[in-house]
Amino acid sequence: MSTVPNPSDRMTVGVVVEHRRIDHPWQSHRWQAVAVLPGAPAAPAWTVLGQGEGWVRYLAGTAELTLYPGETETYAYNLESPEPAIYVVLRKSDDARGIRLLGATVDPGEAHAHADTGDDLVEALPLPGIVRDWMAAFVAVHHVPRTKWKRKRDRVDPEAMAIRVPGQGRFESSEEDDDDE
Repeated sequence: MSTVPNPSDRMTVGVVVEHRRIDHPWQSHRWQAVAVLPGAPAAPAWTVLGQGEGWVRYLAGTAELTLYPGETETYAYNLESPEPAIYVVLRKSDDARGIRLLGATVDPGEAHAHADTGDDLVEALPLPGIVRDWMAAFVAVHHVPRTKWKRKRDRVDPEAMAIRVPGQGRFESSEEDDDDE
């Protein structure tokens, strides 16, 4: 099995983020991913898409979604959830904006791993229909359901850890020890 994905296993999406002023004692603003646009937008990264009082929306750039045959169980889980999602990952940076687009994924496990680092801001956004259809087609071709099994415990042998009296073939007990005192 090849580990290099086919070109059809990849999709480019544009990510829209919002910078909003907030009333908070320790920070002046908040960054939030607000939309994902299927395909590669013609505008360059960090193009202003709209603004209003206290907020500005930017096209943060593009991200490439990649699907792998070995991860179809998590893709199917995402598709079957009540609200299928695409996860956008933003990371703090040292540039003037203070944030950069790290990527996007449709794998809930990968999103969870980024959220656990503490350095990344992970936003779950509604999965666009074209991305959902692309994922569903990939899962239909590559998914092999795994049978779930539970390990059965071995039966316990109560005599396995018993203390034996040498030469008598019987067990010592704490009650017998108490009688000797």
